[in-house]
Amino acid sequence: MTVRKAWIVGIALCGAGLSFVLLLVVGVYMTAGSLAGGAGGGPKALAKGSVPAEYSPLVQKWGNLCSAINPALLAAQLYQESGFNPKAQSPAAAQGIAQFIPGTWATHGIDGNGDGKRDVWDPADAIPSAAKYDCTLAKYVKDAPGNPTHNMLAAYNAGAYAVIRYGGVPPYKETQNYVKTITDLEKSFAAPVARVDPSKQAAGAIAYAQEKLGTPYLWGGTGTAGQGGRFDCSGLTQAAYETVGITLPRVANDQYNAGPHPKRDELLPGDLVFFSDDLTNSRAIRHVGIYVGGGYMIDAPRPGAVIRFDPIDTPDYFGATRVTEDGAKALPTTI
Repeated sequence: MTVRKAWIVGIALCGAGLSFVLLLVVGVYMTAGSLAGGAGGGPKALAKGSVPAEYSPLVQKWGNLCSAINPALLAAQLYQESGFNPKAQSPAAAQGIAQFIPGTWATHGIDGNGDGKRDVWDPADAIPSAAKYDCTLAKYVKDAPGNPTHNMLAAYNAGAYAVIRYGGVPPYKETQNYVKTITDLEKSFAAPVARVDPSKQAAGAIAYAQEKLGTPYLWGGTGTAGQGGRFDCSGLTQAAYETVGITLPRVANDQYNAGPHPKRDELLPGDLVFFSDDLTNSRAIRHVGIYVGGGYMIDAPRPGAVIRFDPIDTPDYFGATRVTEDGAKALPTTI
């Protein structure tokens, strides 16, 4: 765990059996300043349902162990390491929900639940150990320039010596990506501090889609009773916006033309996001989802899958459409 060269693969965000969902929709209600000052920074509450229920009390308690971490950051770290899978094991022999390698566990593992054992496979030990190890690393690198939490995360990934040697996050692509990924994910696990409404209609559409998480995909499905309430991708987006008074065309490539097209860095929760095998031709669009923030969408992916959260930053990402009038007015105009 001090030097990560192997990552857990195949962490799925699908299936009705999941005991949690990543409530990335929280971005709809988060003020830009709610996480100001970067990661860490003391007590922060977890977004409701963002962490599996059996682990949420542990993450909330131990995420406040020191000023370098907070519950949302610890949750993001555990998610990145294992997807909250207590049985995860990497090819590099990293083990458990926090992905300790045996040597690091031998030194830094603690008996978090007081049962007399230090068990890397028991989240009641591994989660407290991850928090304690984070705080220990933060002490090791406390004199390094830069953001203390970023330096702590870099030390978790590349070792404290590398952070000290380079005077901050070292110039390792893997480590830099690790720090960025976790600090970005942190926003998705933190409860909002205040509300903003970029679009009440967008929030309503997302709420509708969120209620459908775990629903099996049906080709041609529009959610009717005769179809068992199932959807295909554009049927879901159409139905979600129908509930807030916005009528969309039926198929994905027509929905692309239902409003202006924000750039990737202009996306807001509620924007429709599109995917195609031909990135030069909007008529070739074959998939659509509803963006929820944090780089994720809710979508009905394909036959055999269920409505779920999926990342949008894939090679077939085509573009986006903003279908709400108030949101469209907020887009910059090109002269």
